[in-house]
Amino acid sequence: MRKIEGTPKSLKQLLQNTKYTIHYYQREYMWQQKQMEELIEDLTSEFLENYKENDERQAVLKYGVYFMGSIVLAGRENAIIDGQQRLSSLTLLLIYLHNRLKSIGKVNAVIEQMIYSESCGIASFNINVDSRNDCMNALFEERDFDLLNDESVRNLYERYNDIKALFPPEITDNMILHFSDWLSEKVYFIEIVAETEQDAHKVFVSMNDRGLSLTSTEMLKGFILSEIVNDKERENANNIWKEIILKLKKDDSKGDETFIKNWLRSQYAETIRETKAGAINKDFDNIGGQFHKWVREEKEKIGLNKSEDYKLFIDKFVKFANIYLLIKESETKFNEKFKYVYYNSVIGFTLQTQLILSPICFEDSQDIINEKINLVSRFIDNYIIARVTNYSSVDYGTVKNYMFNVTKIIRHSQIDELKAKLWNLSSAWKYNVETAIKSFALNAFTKKYIKHILARITSYLEENTGVIPKYVDYMNNETKNPYEIEHITTNHFEWFKDIYSDPDEFKRYRDNIGDLLLLHKSINASLNDSLYKNKLSTYSSNEGNIYSETLSTKAYTHNPRFITFIKDKGLDFKSYNEFSKSEIMERNALVSKLVKLIWNLDMFSVSEELLNKYKINDTTGSWVISAKLSYFNVEKAFEENSMLEWGQIANYEVGDIVYIYVTSPKSQIEYKCKVVEINIPYLSKIVEDKKYYLENENEPADKYVRLELIKKFTTPLTHDFLKSNGVNATFQGPTKVKGKLLELLNQYEQDNF
Repeated sequence: MRKIEGTPKSLKQLLQNTKYTIHYYQREYMWQQKQMEELIEDLTSEFLENYKENDERQAVLKYGVYFMGSIVLAGRENAIIDGQQRLSSLTLLLIYLHNRLKSIGKVNAVIEQMIYSESCGIASFNINVDSRNDCMNALFEERDFDLLNDESVRNLYERYNDIKALFPPEITDNMILHFSDWLSEKVYFIEIVAETEQDAHKVFVSMNDRGLSLTSTEMLKGFILSEIVNDKERENANNIWKEIILKLKKDDSKGDETFIKNWLRSQYAETIRETKAGAINKDFDNIGGQFHKWVREEKEKIGLNKSEDYKLFIDKFVKFANIYLLIKESETKFNEKFKYVYYNSVIGFTLQTQLILSPICFEDSQDIINEKINLVSRFIDNYIIARVTNYSSVDYGTVKNYMFNVTKIIRHSQIDELKAKLWNLSSAWKYNVETAIKSFALNAFTKKYIKHILARITSYLEENTGVIPKYVDYMNNETKNPYEIEHITTNHFEWFKDIYSDPDEFKRYRDNIGDLLLLHKSINASLNDSLYKNKLSTYSSNEGNIYSETLSTKAYTHNPRFITFIKDKGLDFKSYNEFSKSEIMERNALVSKLVKLIWNLDMFSVSEELLNKYKINDTTGSWVISAKLSYFNVEKAFEENSMLEWGQIANYEVGDIVYIYVTSPKSQIEYKCKVVEINIPYLSKIVEDKKYYLENENEPADKYVRLELIKKFTTPLTHDFLKSNGVNATFQGPTKVKGKLLELLNQYEQDNF
């Protein structure tokens, strides 16, 4: 080899105004959600350990450094021989930060220069691969992109959406510039540059073939085995360990680490990092890093005191590893026995394994284990629907703390105990299907969930009418002709001006779930500009499915099993000659009934005595906030939406009750709402509320809270009544409901029930 140089460089030094190439023979961009999740968690946790509230931007220069390993480059072309997965992923993160900053009216010029730069007046991405440019431009400009049969492009697009979902809400809009600065200034690599590509490949091979550091799994094994006194027992334990590790790594090179993190968190972790800047890592977070170190430091918590305990640890390790492998197999291959595990995996719920392992005991039989898997996966299935139909995220960063709390609540529970706890936890959501589904509509956030719901509904109808359910086919996006969401109403507002008052109203009805179904992509495209009456024959043919067929008379002719089924279930299916506003809302009401039937709590049914025995403490709080009529038309907003987003300036929790006090000239508490999501960045708002502002909207808030309307009081609680009963609050800002105000509100609701 000729000259080899290694230099420590920050991410900014590597990427700012610097071009890189990736040769055609290099492997595709292969990162999956798991790798992106680990990257985002590692980077954001490191940043939050350094950040202190009200830090100036310059304080970032004193924050700690995060090392991301080495990259190997070759020749004048700056060809990336090793490191393209990390650099491509970090570029996606930079694009996310650029777009988030843009959404709140801020700019970080350095971030832009790390993404792309100009040469002779022509701008191009710094990691420049022709086949990826259309996709990267779409991400940078925040527009939709039709995925091609290109593995790298698909993975890039999906990982960007993962970043949007995974980025933690505790890094709020007023911290984004700090995080951007830290990422560019304090994330470091060792840049290794070889003069020739051949030399660069030799360096790459040498680094990956020799002198590899021990993994956390290997160090854990070393610690456990070292504490087993008997030589033969230690040798036997080593062989058992090696055998199960091979199984764990068969389809995933990091399967061993993923299992161990899930197992330790599910069975032993007691604490988790607080969701605030400057908080320190606790059990959950430390297990996510060097778990071998956590086991050594917390061995008493795990029950490791003598040699016999370490042998038992190996036995538990093997048993839970095999359960983990069963869960992983059920996530990737549909099995009626564990169908809920598959459903949750298909839509990308990543905390499932931890929660499923939690109630399982080492002594459990396989039948008991199977039942616990089904109970917990069914709970997750219900949880996902309850949240997403309220436009609330179920992504890792958003629900991590709640899921960890549930993990502790159900840990080592017996079957009836587990059922009671899951029933009580589910009831605490206070999920109102009709309210949620009424305004549930298609957008960038809901798209994959609506497809999932429509696939489940269609499969449910098939299953109950003697047709083989096709959920797996409906959700398979890897085929040449996948199923897509079809709008029943054609996208031509000008054809329906006599029905809809404006394009906004047309879009609101057309995107409602009552106007949607699933069809093959090719069929969807062929019907693109057809009126409903011309689509109906396709909906009821072999090109449709049982759900689309119910729009036509064919579904109700010579179909006794279907007729009996819908009658028994009280489902108001009927055919339509025309399809407009009222028909959309009739189908919407039908979807509500189907959701109730499919996502129910029947599996958790136990005696009232057990429900009371395992009652979950309700920590719900109540607030009063004010709506200024001269500024915001809250009445019209709630007429057209079942949810609104409010600037978050109080410490709300999901599930809290919020009463809205409407100011002069009304001066009365008029609405009761429930908090369904907190810490929402401006970029993630889903309600189009600009038209309800009577004055120009203020600067975007740092974060928002999403409120679901529970009811509008027919006899509002007036300011005069409150004052005459000793409550003098003016409700200028969020007011915690307590004391006399709480007493009055409770009495008022009982009297007006």
